[in-house]
Amino acid sequence: MPLPSSNDVSPDQVRLSDTESQDMPVDSDSLARRRVAPKAVRRAQLIEATITSIARHGLSGTTMSSVTEIAGLSIGLVNFHFKSKQNLFEQTLLQIAQEHHDHWQSVYRDAGAGAAEKLAAIVAAHFHPSICTSDRIAIWFAFFGDVEFRALYRALLDPIDTEREEISVALINQIVAEGGYDLPSARDIARTLEALYDGQNLNIMMYPEAVTPQQAQDQIMAYLAGLFPTHFTRPL
Repeated sequence: MPLPSSNDVSPDQVRLSDTESQDMPVDSDSLARRRVAPKAVRRAQLIEATITSIARHGLSGTTMSSVTEIAGLSIGLVNFHFKSKQNLFEQTLLQIAQEHHDHWQSVYRDAGAGAAEKLAAIVAAHFHPSICTSDRIAIWFAFFGDVEFRALYRALLDPIDTEREEISVALINQIVAEGGYDLPSARDIARTLEALYDGQNLNIMMYPEAVTPQQAQDQIMAYLAGLFPTHFTRPL
């Protein structure tokens, strides 16, 4: 890993003192890691603070000041890492989308060989405790509900959503072939699943005392059990 140039080093990055450099043998790779790591840490702190601020105040009420106050960092740092509020919002949305994508991809790959097992894993991934949090759900609906940022959501995330839908269509087609089911098209079922994910997340956000992530997941699994009774069992 090459050392970052002086133009790439942020004000919050760690520098070894002369004493440290004399007392500790440090190769170029480990030195680069030590200098670059704090930059990534600060960036992650600012994104998490942005998630918290949007969940509390909405998009219009979130400012650079509200983010830095939550993060306990300076305005200079947020400007260094993100340049503008627009860029901060974009990177925050991409961050939670990437978390969600990486998680369902991981459980999809690790599920059993059967199509039903893989589809059930994708359903469960939407309601995993690391993904289905009140703050993260609030981010999705903040972008859904804002005219300006709705277009941004589509531009940034349509490819991710389309990838999941295409995988679901393929799995549903396999299940239909295995069970000889006479049903609407696999595309219609996959799009219904996408609508159910969003609808259940809305229920969790609006009525947390009445709808838990597990209950939301169970309702979607009950839908699949109704369609494919030999492949899925209705939750008790």
